[in-house]
Amino acid sequence: MSETRATTPVYPPGRYGRRRETGRRRSLPLVLAAIVFGVVALGLSWAYYQKFGQTDYSPEIVGWNEPTDAQMVIKFRVRVPSGGTASCVLRARDVQGYELGTRTIEVPAKPGGGEIEVTESVPTTGRAAVGDVMSCRPVG
Repeated sequence: MSETRATTPVYPPGRYGRRRETGRRRSLPLVLAAIVFGVVALGLSWAYYQKFGQTDYSPEIVGWNEPTDAQMVIKFRVRVPSGGTASCVLRARDVQGYELGTRTIEVPAKPGGGEIEVTESVPTTGRAAVGDVMSCRPVG
């Protein structure tokens, strides 16, 4: 009976790359980089939210009147801060969603600011089915 002993394989030098050293891997720089990236991303998100997320000029559709072939009357509320004026873009669309007309209006603030209810007509090229307030922004 012959006996064989297991030996560690010998590889040609440089053929299979570097062999890993035994022991702990150094993951601290990776963890620190991930933490720094997360803090920077949160800071940017917060800054952009403060700048663009909360607007006083946020419109809310109240409704619209029965449209004719030439116009649609849109009723909406918009919050305008005291001393400001909002420029709002209104749009009328048909059943398929095609734009039939747009109009830009200016809404002045009421004394003390707050919500204002506005009723405006939008000229159309056909019978509209839906009225939208696409945006309201400060004038100037």
